[in-house]
Amino acid sequence: MQNRNTVVLALIVLLALVIVWVDLPIDHPKWASQALFWQQPPEYRDLEIKQGLDLRGGTQVLLEAKPSGDQQFTAADMQAAKVIVERRVNGLGVTEPLVQLQGESRIIVELPGIDNPDQAVQTLKSTGQLEFVEIGSSTDPQYPLVTQGVYVRTTNHDAVPVTETLGATPNPYPDVVFTTIMTGRDLKDAGVQLDQYGASSIGFTLTDAGAKIFADYTAQHVNDILAIVLDNVVLSAPRINSSIPDGSGEITGKFSRDEAESLAVQMRYGALPVPLEVVNRRTIGATLGADSVRRSVTAGLIGLITVLLFMIVYYRLPGTLAAIALAIYAGLNLALYKLIPVTLTLPGIAGFLLSTGMAVDANILIFERMKEEVRWGRSLKAAVEAGFSRAWTSIFDSNLSTLITCLILIMFGRTFGAQAVMGFAVNLAIGVSISMFTAVTVTRTFMRAVFESSAGESLRDKRWLLGV
Repeated sequence: MQNRNTVVLALIVLLALVIVWVDLPIDHPKWASQALFWQQPPEYRDLEIKQGLDLRGGTQVLLEAKPSGDQQFTAADMQAAKVIVERRVNGLGVTEPLVQLQGESRIIVELPGIDNPDQAVQTLKSTGQLEFVEIGSSTDPQYPLVTQGVYVRTTNHDAVPVTETLGATPNPYPDVVFTTIMTGRDLKDAGVQLDQYGASSIGFTLTDAGAKIFADYTAQHVNDILAIVLDNVVLSAPRINSSIPDGSGEITGKFSRDEAESLAVQMRYGALPVPLEVVNRRTIGATLGADSVRRSVTAGLIGLITVLLFMIVYYRLPGTLAAIALAIYAGLNLALYKLIPVTLTLPGIAGFLLSTGMAVDANILIFERMKEEVRWGRSLKAAVEAGFSRAWTSIFDSNLSTLITCLILIMFGRTFGAQAVMGFAVNLAIGVSISMFTAVTVTRTFMRAVFESSAGESLRDKRWLLGV
């Protein structure tokens, strides 16, 4: 038994050293981050605390599917829409975004630290249906009013039905349906380009099949107008000067850099299978987030120090050993937040603090049972084993009940998109699970090392040191 306890003690010390290394606010080597293969995407792998919007500041957007007319959508359509929105968010360069389905028809998006939230929201909700549309001859224009910003109707029956875009110029030819030559399915890539004067444009490359269609069409329609349309709004209506055989082109217009970036992202990642509308939007300033962090950390430290002092003063030596185990508990929580990773929010911090109280409660149950055994005249070794044995059932039952409740809260949060509830439940579940390990394994190992040694039995007569 003594040898086994020595091995467990050595493993706990090793674990404590690893915890300290992970928790330290240092630049960890790259290999450590890359080893976290479960963190996706790979470029976001690191050993940093992921902060939620309420701590870091940013924008939260709730998107809802709004099909037009008789259009129907399925769960597969919503999943595809989520993937496209996720790709668009990543294309905007947002660090540590969150994109989740909420219920059957909603997508919740969190954009921490975004610089231009209005443009980002527009990028996310736009359907992104790209079309190359035939307008006609430029030498004898039949439709001269088809210019940038004009809303038009097209023959693309695969396009998602959209209402006339807010801010677009009303359709000057409401009875005319223009012919679609190609769609965004033929697009391979798109990106922002800058000319020598700093003006923004969008360069695009077509797939092999799209390049052939484009080359054939431009060869047969030199001097005609080919409009490039996104969500039924004309981005550009250039004249075809010559055949374009290489499958690449450029969209010019009066675009700002942010607008060009947004359009390129929409084109690059494809069209949404169902139109989305913003039903709720919430922005939290970084100053409020920083203040929340400071207040939360202060409250947590005060609570933790108060609990540690109580344990040490009331239970003396056992309380001191439990305080060391509690410090390991707090460090292990923080390490797991970095490794999993867990997005830390204010409700999550509340869950951690509550689990800390439960960890202390487990130690109190053990120590009270142990004190009873000592009063009955048992040896310290027997008192330690009996204390843990008698308290284990109560500890297990209470923690299991809490974990079941956490599971119910997590399911509720996932179903209804209640991120605050999920954050609280996840952090509480992690804390409770770790507290069972530290209270039962770590504290018991420490107490065995002290009380089962040759010098340990001499403490039996020093009851004040045992808190008896």
